[in-house]
Amino acid sequence: MARILIADDEPRIAAFIAKGLRAAGHTTTSVGDGIRALDYGSSGEFDLLILDIAMPRMDGFTVLSALRAMDCAVPVIVLTARDSLPDTLAALDGGADDYMSKPFRFEELLSRIRLRLRETPAVREAAAPASGDVSLDVDLRCASVRGRSIPLSAREFAMARVFVDNAGKLLSREQLLSRVWGYDFDGSSNVVDVYVGYLRAKLGPEHFQSVRGAGYRFIPVLVRDGTN
Repeated sequence: MARILIADDEPRIAAFIAKGLRAAGHTTTSVGDGIRALDYGSSGEFDLLILDIAMPRMDGFTVLSALRAMDCAVPVIVLTARDSLPDTLAALDGGADDYMSKPFRFEELLSRIRLRLRETPAVREAAAPASGDVSLDVDLRCASVRGRSIPLSAREFAMARVFVDNAGKLLSREQLLSRVWGYDFDGSSNVVDVYVGYLRAKLGPEHFQSVRGAGYRFIPVLVRDGTN
């Protein structure tokens, strides 16, 4: 199962791709503009990015250029209605791993995704994600705090991973909701706060700093040798 980011400002197309990828066993998150595509794509949380070119706020070429300038090696498949040779060459020369034009056959897209995932070095899962005294076991979907194993639900583990991978960074409720649940922010929903409460109870309240009106920050707690 891979974590795939879909960046396309056409909700119908994004929903179609997401439905097919979920049926194939993958986890998906969709964003509708270039700024969010860059933010999420550079997070290190996704195994592959499906990127449209014509998007609001920042076009796909700029997103791609920024990702590669940041040494972000996430595989990128450009999927766009722009099918000219200059556009194709610009994307591939800019760091895209593949280029497909719309309309497209989903089976072909899925085949190209499988190819790019096979080419990706399996290093992301080799080491347990860890920060301070908290480490995560990707295979068992559990956490360890100072050697104590703590079982987590699927959503708890997904949120814990986002926090650990972004230790010290302020994460908004919108970011957490979209990265863990994969849908746009609903200002009336308190599901993020509820799950942060679950993680505080399981991993320790000292690990989660609440920033009023902004979101949450994971605080690494250093493990000292000897006493305490």
